[in-house]
Amino acid sequence: MKRRVVVTGLGLVTPCGNDVPTTWEALKRGESGADYIKKFDTEKFPVKFACEVKNFDPLNYLEKKEARRMGAFTHYAIAASDELMRDCGITIDESNAEEIGTYISSGIGDFWAIEREHDKLLSSGPDRVSPFFIPSAIVNLAAGNVSIRHGLKGPNTATATACAAGAHAIGDSFRMIERGDAVAMLCGGAESAITPMSVAGFTSMRAMSTRNDDPKTASRPFDLERDGFVIGEGAGLIMLEELEFAKARGAKIYAEIVGYGMSGDAFHITAPDETGSGPRRVMQKAMKDAGISPEQIGYINAHGTSTPYNDKYETLAIKQTFGEHAYKLAVSSTKSMTGHALGAAGGIEAVISVLSLKENQLMPTINYQTPDPECDLDYIPNEPRNREVEYVLSNSFGFGGTNACLIFKRYDS
Repeated sequence: MKRRVVVTGLGLVTPCGNDVPTTWEALKRGESGADYIKKFDTEKFPVKFACEVKNFDPLNYLEKKEARRMGAFTHYAIAASDELMRDCGITIDESNAEEIGTYISSGIGDFWAIEREHDKLLSSGPDRVSPFFIPSAIVNLAAGNVSIRHGLKGPNTATATACAAGAHAIGDSFRMIERGDAVAMLCGGAESAITPMSVAGFTSMRAMSTRNDDPKTASRPFDLERDGFVIGEGAGLIMLEELEFAKARGAKIYAEIVGYGMSGDAFHITAPDETGSGPRRVMQKAMKDAGISPEQIGYINAHGTSTPYNDKYETLAIKQTFGEHAYKLAVSSTKSMTGHALGAAGGIEAVISVLSLKENQLMPTINYQTPDPECDLDYIPNEPRNREVEYVLSNSFGFGGTNACLIFKRYDS
């Protein structure tokens, strides 16, 4: 018999706010986190805006010496983990530390450290490269540092599956608890990749919006005039616990996680499968895992990147998966407000999905103005919606055709 797994804590750092309450209120107001890039000079860049985290000072969480040894994505993970640990109220001690793990993924780790130290190598030679370059840059060091900070001695891992990384971390953690490898897992994603190289690279791929005249309306998932994604950053973490462990300590329970699916497109290194097969199969697998029918899903937090192809083919996959029920579903992309935080996106959107269940509020797709005949579902345009749903499905798809799907359920004992 599978062990039931529940969500007991949440932590966020996003372009819309540096904690859960601030982000949630901004999303309810339909506020975009996009603005002109302040992290570097964009004069020579075709794209001059992004969804940057704002007014974030790592020294609010870390000593200066510690902060200098970590990448920015780790700073975000540390901040989100501190909020999460306060929220879930768990005490880590000798009785449970070895059964509580950490699984925080990232698409690339600290891109800033890679660029900075490479510049040093070229300009000043190998002796000038920091001894902390490798531990600040590699993907698993957000999980490593969070584990050290909170004394979590259970499974400690990370995965780098592009834009599905945060969702894979949560799904894999769910599996670990189900099979008894841990009683609790602090999990999700963190990313800080708004750098000259990444912006130049995504721009060269023609993947990013070029609405430099009006950044706040640039991310417009499912809209006919969408022209690319807006890069974001941040961290989204949740605490998963085995139900009986959570109940025994009197934990507050937000929701239950009941389904997880994985699939591969086997189609193209960056383009989504034009048949919708990969997303369709991953949603079907997650529902099978949850033991529910398509008609029981009430809301989908879509991958919804605001690129012409993703939104078209994700819509197609939803229609293939849900049939006539697709037109009764509420679907939205909160990337319209947070931007696309790459490896952190699945974690951020898992937090939003859980809050949607808990608060009976579904967040909107903002900047939705011109309907696309090929994207003809209910995308919760521009305003949040008060609705009680029983099951929420969250999609995350990544380059290389890697797909993840999570299903959360309203908790009942």
